[in-house]
Amino acid sequence: MILFFLLFAYLLGSIPFGLFMGYAVKGVDVRKMGSKNMGATNVFRSIGKKWGILVFLLDALKGYSAVVLPRHFYPETQNTTVALGLACAAILGHTFPIWLRFKGGKGVATSLGVFMAVAAKPALITFLLWCLVFALSRILSVASLTAAYFFPLAIILFSKGDPGFGLLLSGAIALSALITFTHRTNIQRLFKREEKRLF
Repeated sequence: MILFFLLFAYLLGSIPFGLFMGYAVKGVDVRKMGSKNMGATNVFRSIGKKWGILVFLLDALKGYSAVVLPRHFYPETQNTTVALGLACAAILGHTFPIWLRFKGGKGVATSLGVFMAVAAKPALITFLLWCLVFALSRILSVASLTAAYFFPLAIILFSKGDPGFGLLLSGAIALSALITFTHRTNIQRLFKREEKRLF
């Protein structure tokens, strides 16, 4: 059953809402526009603000659902180890979807969703930091990278002593590494001062 739900989490995470939104709203492939990414940021720039926000929310919701829904059918998935496995599966599904030759989004919104289900308080505080940094910089990559690097600290500050703390911290560090990897081109542009503000 756990293997089934891991597959479920991966497949749910791999739903390309950004791609669907491009076709549904303007009949375009967002992978051929702007940054050529199917994530919320590119949808925001290429299709429209409200559609980008909607994709962000849907990507977060699929991550949250990938962890929470199995609990209603198989209580053993509440175990921290299994919950983190489901979280990882959903994030990997979004970032490396089998349907799209393993070329997906950058994983920020989906990561927010899964960790709201696994470690709500650290995730919420990290999201508030993301909002603050974005409001000040108006550069999504700066906000996302800052949040990714802060998240392990948030786990230490607010989840120390919780069951599975070591696993949570390891997951947070792994997430930081993944977000760094998916934002590698953004980091290059930041060093060159070529990264664009969202508005």
